[in-house]
Amino acid sequence: MPDHQFVETTKPAVPATEGQLRAHVEVLEQPLRKRDEQRRAMLDIMGDLNASNKRLADLRKAMLHILGDYEQDRRRLARQSERLDNSRRALLHILQDSHRDKLRLEASRKAMIHIMGDLRATTAAIQQREQELRDKREQLVQAAKLATLGELTSGVAHELNNPLNNVALFVGNAIDIVELGVTDKRRILRELCQATQQIQKATEIISHLRTFGRAAPAIRESVLLREVIERALSLMQEQLRLRNVEVVLDLGSENPRVLGNAIQLEQVFINLLTNARDAVAESPRKAIWITGSLAATRVEIAFADSGYGIPPGLEGRIFDPFFTTKEVGKGTGLGLSITYGIIKEHGGTISVKSQPGHGATFLIQLPLATAETEDMSMP
Repeated sequence: MPDHQFVETTKPAVPATEGQLRAHVEVLEQPLRKRDEQRRAMLDIMGDLNASNKRLADLRKAMLHILGDYEQDRRRLARQSERLDNSRRALLHILQDSHRDKLRLEASRKAMIHIMGDLRATTAAIQQREQELRDKREQLVQAAKLATLGELTSGVAHELNNPLNNVALFVGNAIDIVELGVTDKRRILRELCQATQQIQKATEIISHLRTFGRAAPAIRESVLLREVIERALSLMQEQLRLRNVEVVLDLGSENPRVLGNAIQLEQVFINLLTNARDAVAESPRKAIWITGSLAATRVEIAFADSGYGIPPGLEGRIFDPFFTTKEVGKGTGLGLSITYGIIKEHGGTISVKSQPGHGATFLIQLPLATAETEDMSMP
């Protein structure tokens, strides 16, 4: 609210009546009451965020149950595969016996019919189990994505708080101008336009979170890799800033396209940024370097950090499910495992290089989208 300036005149001051003073106090108290209401609204929002964190904890528990079912199905599938191999061997023996002993032909045919029935039933069961495994893996990926969103909640809340405070400021300025009787419409319009811009900024943040949080459609399309990395950074930037982590992005002048799923690739890059963020937490210098280079048919992306590196002998286990070098309660050991699976589904590779005391570098290679696949999508 602009300050009121009082100019002395030669006329004698007229003492204000009690009613005028009360009216003036009421005018001054109105903005304070409005700001109190805004603070209470912000506390309600933070309460909703805490409730969301509790729901995410429940999702993590559900994810562990899903993984337990996944392991049981995998063992059951192994037993069924062994049964299929035994049935095939039995079929070969029956065929050999049918050539040596014609008297047993009819019995062999009946046995073969039964075995073929078992083969069909086993094959159908295997196909069903494979589909169930794919469905549960998608559930696992989605649960891990929601867990990642839970970790990002504090940073996103702070990022939303800035435009909301700005909206309150600009709208309050416009109200003050109107209450003071200023007839400068351009000034009022300028304040309201600035408030609208801040609302649009908050809308974009929420839209990005909704896009990242929903289940990724099972399609592959031509995507710009630079844009995917920048979107992942936009979600992580507040967390990295609060932890004083420096991010150096050098993807070169090229803007390569790959055939893939943008939401899944964004999850990969967020997982690697989260891993690097935790790795540099105790380092004297907290820095993450993201670099890119092009080859004839592939693009290479490297995520390096200034942490203390991976302990010797553990590089071969870093992508195993449930394996983590973090303290108990600070990691599920699924982030890099899911990252490995997504990159493999995209026809790429991921590896890690590390020297104790010199940080770690995760190297991703993805095939470039060809001219034939630029406009192609597939399930």
